[in-house]
Amino acid sequence: MSTIETGSVEPRGDAPADGRAEARAPRVEVLPARDVPLGGPRAMTVRRTLPQRSRPLIGAWCFVDHYGPDDVAETGGMDVAPHPHTGLQTVSWLFTGEIEHRDSLGVHAFVRPGELNLMTGGHGICHSEVSTPATTVLHGVQLWVALPEEHRHTERDFHHHVPRPVPLDGGEARVFLGTLAGDTSPAPTFTPLLGAELTLDPHATVTLDVDPAFEHGLLVDRGEVRMAGTPLRPAELGYLAPGTATLTLTNTTDTEARTILLGGPPFEEQIVMWWNFIGRSTEEIAQAREDWEKGDRFGEVHGYAGARLPAPVLPSVPLKPRGRAR
Repeated sequence: MSTIETGSVEPRGDAPADGRAEARAPRVEVLPARDVPLGGPRAMTVRRTLPQRSRPLIGAWCFVDHYGPDDVAETGGMDVAPHPHTGLQTVSWLFTGEIEHRDSLGVHAFVRPGELNLMTGGHGICHSEVSTPATTVLHGVQLWVALPEEHRHTERDFHHHVPRPVPLDGGEARVFLGTLAGDTSPAPTFTPLLGAELTLDPHATVTLDVDPAFEHGLLVDRGEVRMAGTPLRPAELGYLAPGTATLTLTNTTDTEARTILLGGPPFEEQIVMWWNFIGRSTEEIAQAREDWEKGDRFGEVHGYAGARLPAPVLPSVPLKPRGRAR
């Protein structure tokens, strides 16, 4: 992953000069996306909205990549060679296409639309991700969750879950992590989390009961959606601070809108993120890099046709810790 964070919160909304609208609705920050190459020499371009300087995390969610819809015949699709992870969980979610997953647990699985693949890196895991020959259009999100101190060296793990569609008055939800709209995912997490795909009917308004202890992020995939009254365009991420027990979303377009809703209580720990590692210090990250280059900590991925990704060179200055925006 890139460690360069650009972009800033974009003020937007229809608040009058006297501030009366702020009293009626919670303030939503709009986080724009930036284009980032992903996957080494055969890189595909993704739109990244988290982390940003102004907003490093939303709950324990620390990484949001959004890609597609890509015509695989033109782009070549996804081909990410074996690479390592520490101190995190990866959340793979597709809208269209199919990705073949192989990891050092020996798991050989597929990511398909509407199905969750949740991989726990813990002390160390490696995996590869390749779009399948049957894929013509690739479109989805790749998300990371930071593990808290007491669990960040846990054993590597993998879970698959197919959430049921939950009808809403004006749309539909698929809850892949946590609880929303009366449905709870069985997928295990190490901090309270919410992750759900929400679709909204044309010009529909949906009000959801949410945990007021959570901060929330809404990524718009398609359509234009108002989050608590603030307009969000495709690829933008809206942020809402804790303190709200309901969340109102409105699709302002003539076609179905699709979003990803993320949430969790503020993550109070400082973390260090570099490449595919999450740790707590530059020294810890350097050790993980050395272990990957030696090849004795993360195991092996079997069945991938090609070499694994080499680790990039560490910066010559100490890595900057990041934590909850205050």
